[in-house]
Amino acid sequence: MGAHHDHHGHDHHHHHTTNQRALFWSFVLIATFMVVEVIGGLWTNSLALLSDAGHMLSDAAALGLSFLAVRFGARQATPERTFGYRRFEILAAFVNGLTLLVISIYIIIEAYQRLFAPPEILSGGMLTVAIIGLLVNVLAAWLLMRGERDNLNVRSALLHVFGDLLGSVGAITAAVLIMAFGWTLADPIASLFVAVLILVSGYRVTREAIHILMEGTPDQVDVVAMQRELGGIDGVKEVHDLHVWSISSNELAVTCHVLIEADTDDQRVLHDVTERIRQFATFERSTVQIEREAQCCENRTIW
Repeated sequence: MGAHHDHHGHDHHHHHTTNQRALFWSFVLIATFMVVEVIGGLWTNSLALLSDAGHMLSDAAALGLSFLAVRFGARQATPERTFGYRRFEILAAFVNGLTLLVISIYIIIEAYQRLFAPPEILSGGMLTVAIIGLLVNVLAAWLLMRGERDNLNVRSALLHVFGDLLGSVGAITAAVLIMAFGWTLADPIASLFVAVLILVSGYRVTREAIHILMEGTPDQVDVVAMQRELGGIDGVKEVHDLHVWSISSNELAVTCHVLIEADTDDQRVLHDVTERIRQFATFERSTVQIEREAQCCENRTIW
């Protein structure tokens, strides 16, 4: 015998709506300014602006993908997709992360070449574009911070924007240094700074997305302690086939088989197991299979 619990919060719809709105308007802002920054970068010959524009391109793609992911994620489950489209969010985050890694490597190569042959730069125009970029990023970050921050998509989009924000600060600093001292090396150095930021955030998002796609145990759940705790319940002989994973960034699931002694009250054990599981994390879905000693199958895994 077994039990299955599905704890979908009543505020899921509200979160989806908030996330969609935040992602959509951030996308419009970033995509529009990205075009301005590309033109500005080409006009002023600034790699710091162009690298920031490259980051903004990945931002626009990230925000667009994230917006689609939240829309798809809100779709209902079907017989073909019993978990619905919740995983689309993680796939989008994975693509975002890879995009960041590729762009950062490109900027590093370009900046390295410019360190040895820094070109002439129109620092006044560069400063103007960088300041507008900073304001656009601050507005986009504010919009995203009003969304649901434990959502991997919103968080990865926010990481993009924060990286961009710092990129704008770097471009402003470089423009001021070029204007004041004619120090053209400030431009490739600022772009290298942006590239390192992009590389770090890209690595983090990609790693987390891969962990979820590989059905890895969520960081906040100690599965060894959980198995020990469940195994210590009165009447329980063994806990096996214990699986804890993430369906999406903020939706956890757990399943386990619990072997009980022949004369044990299965309903009492089921209640105790469910209560103990709840102490470890908030699980959207939990499935507990109770087996009596005589019924228990031979083929089983410890986890």
